[in-house]
Amino acid sequence: MIVQLLIVLACLYVGSRYGSMALGAIAGIGLAILVFGFGLKPGTPPTDVIYIIIAAVTCAGTLQASGGMDWMIQIAEKLLRRHPEHITFLGPLVTFLLTVLVGTGHVVYTIMPIICDIALKKNIRPERPCAVASVASQVGITCSPIAAAVVAFVTISNANGYMVSIPQVLMVTIPACIVGILCASAASYKRGKDLDDDPEFQARKADPKIYKYMYVNKGATTLDIEITREARLSVFIFLGALAVIVGFAFCQMIHMSDGQTLAQAVTLPKMNLCIQIIMLVAAALNIMLCKIDLKSAVSGSVWKSGMVAVIAIYGIAWLADTYFGNYLDQMKEMLTGLVAHYPWTIALVFFLVSVLINSQGAVVVAMLPLAYELGIAGPVLLGVLPSVYGYFFIPNYPSDIATVNFDRSGTTVIGKYLLNHSFMMPGLVSVFVSTVLSYLITNVFFPGYFASFIQ
Repeated sequence: MIVQLLIVLACLYVGSRYGSMALGAIAGIGLAILVFGFGLKPGTPPTDVIYIIIAAVTCAGTLQASGGMDWMIQIAEKLLRRHPEHITFLGPLVTFLLTVLVGTGHVVYTIMPIICDIALKKNIRPERPCAVASVASQVGITCSPIAAAVVAFVTISNANGYMVSIPQVLMVTIPACIVGILCASAASYKRGKDLDDDPEFQARKADPKIYKYMYVNKGATTLDIEITREARLSVFIFLGALAVIVGFAFCQMIHMSDGQTLAQAVTLPKMNLCIQIIMLVAAALNIMLCKIDLKSAVSGSVWKSGMVAVIAIYGIAWLADTYFGNYLDQMKEMLTGLVAHYPWTIALVFFLVSVLINSQGAVVVAMLPLAYELGIAGPVLLGVLPSVYGYFFIPNYPSDIATVNFDRSGTTVIGKYLLNHSFMMPGLVSVFVSTVLSYLITNVFFPGYFASFIQ
């Protein structure tokens, strides 16, 4: 059992070093060793979650190809440039909101150069807003109705008797995560030396070439992009699809007098199927009505990052399900005592696994079934859901690396000792506060409301 666990961890570690689709592919090596080498029974691939990601990414890809995402970024940029003095708070909130709407944190690549540009021109140390903004872009995943982590949580929870819906999850995660982001922004407000007092920055500024590189960056804006009628239409189609999804989810919450849900009374399919259907319809409407170049849709950053996530979740979750499925009894014996007395400790497990596998959706798919098998109550697991974001701890995630490169001032850094990087403090503050507040909402402030959905 221990040897096989080491094989699983080794695959996760090696995959994280290569990054991208290697996470899922190298997990396949571990899966082959466990199945063909040790004779373990293969687990089940997380097909429901994968299908939802494919549908959502297809829709978001058409949104990007139509220019609709440029319009959303342009609106965000106007807000940020109107209030540059508050960039440390507004920048992270903008990246958070964009992730909530689109379902992926990779949208940060477009807005991050703008945040850096605004901070520099306002003489604010760019590390302060940029590091929190990168963290906030990933925090928003557990707050998005179409993100894999949220959909997987609802699907797996329903299968285990905890009949929670997407709106109920968002009622917990959105306020908790916003407070966590604001706390991280407050902690970063005076972080590091002011630019006028930073000798390293002043030395860079004194070099004419570096000065021009830092302050004359015409590409750090979307305000000169012409927004077409089709781009605006695609945004309305996308937001309409999100509204329909949330509406269907509310139907699942409304109980009729005979115990049926409204969704059952009107014969709606399961929520995971509703999301897939609606996202595909929205993608089709974008294609037909918004003059989209399909080649640009599948070559855009959103579609590419989504497909990478599919491969990562596919391999990692299948590997984890194979291992834990074969040793479930032993896991129960080892962990039942701990989680029975301290059920919140499952948050530490979620966090540590996330550090290794760089995917919140994969953490939920791989670890949530085990948590239910251990007897942890649904409201507790909902309360610790923000803890599935831990991959800021080792700064190898694409959005963090990109943020370091986008910060032309050189203040956002990966430290000499790897862990002393710009994202560590805001990441720890945000996740800790969000997780504690989520736990309090579901298990202290409103325990009866969320516990009542266990059937």
